[in-house]
Amino acid sequence: MDLNFTKMHGCGNDYVYVNGFEYNIENPNELAVTVSDRHFGIGADGLIIVCPSSVADAKMRMFNADGSEGKMCGNGIRCVARFVHDNKISLNNPLKIETLSGIKTINLHFDGEDCSASVDMGIPVYEPALIPVIDNGDKPIINKKVFVGGEDRTITCVSMGNPHCVIFVPDDFDIWNFDIEAVGKKIENDKIFPEKVNTEFIKKIDNTHLEMRVWERGSGETFACGTGACASVAAACKCGLCEMDTDVTVTLRGGDLTISYGENGITMTGGAVTVFSGSINI
Repeated sequence: MDLNFTKMHGCGNDYVYVNGFEYNIENPNELAVTVSDRHFGIGADGLIIVCPSSVADAKMRMFNADGSEGKMCGNGIRCVARFVHDNKISLNNPLKIETLSGIKTINLHFDGEDCSASVDMGIPVYEPALIPVIDNGDKPIINKKVFVGGEDRTITCVSMGNPHCVIFVPDDFDIWNFDIEAVGKKIENDKIFPEKVNTEFIKKIDNTHLEMRVWERGSGETFACGTGACASVAAACKCGLCEMDTDVTVTLRGGDLTISYGENGITMTGGAVTVFSGSINI
């Protein structure tokens, strides 16, 4: 069959979007692997299917490049909101999008052809059992030295609907040129993370600016990770590196995201860009 799709990205985090109102995708895991391949497929960090929902304007199903299903994707959900708007599935604004991590509220902002979106990402979770991370005890892992990935590392563990391991690097660390695959893969597959983990390496520039590289479970290094940026600001606030109720700019390989962590949770703002549309024979 010929499958219509739209390629979109949020801060360089690119996915193939398929209209689940029109197609019944019987094997989305295999399709994700097929379309994500950058040499023999379309090329993406994964597949997102926009489906009908009985409790929201639409439902997001997100699959990593290896075919595994994720519960939440911060950059992806902004593009889902734009996809829903552009395809006239719903013209509501704000939009409600159902995910495996609950219903998220997204406000779309248009400036001519440019579109950005603000997402209510919810309240960060620090309880080890809910992330999940296996540790000797039930206290949150905040700025704690843990043997992980083959050596002792100081980490902070957070869930934003999916698990994150945040590592703050020294001021003189060259965050843009170190071998992230060698480190990230070891941490992703460490036994203390039973569902694997996304790992963020964070360099503080000042109280309102962080630089971040990310190794995502199931996808490897990506240009951006919305939930990872949120987890990193949450971790920075917990560790006294940033302040709550303040806009923090997180610079990633694909651009900047604005994150604010308040009493009612985290709000993330960033672009939602349509790259192109087409069809692929599957």
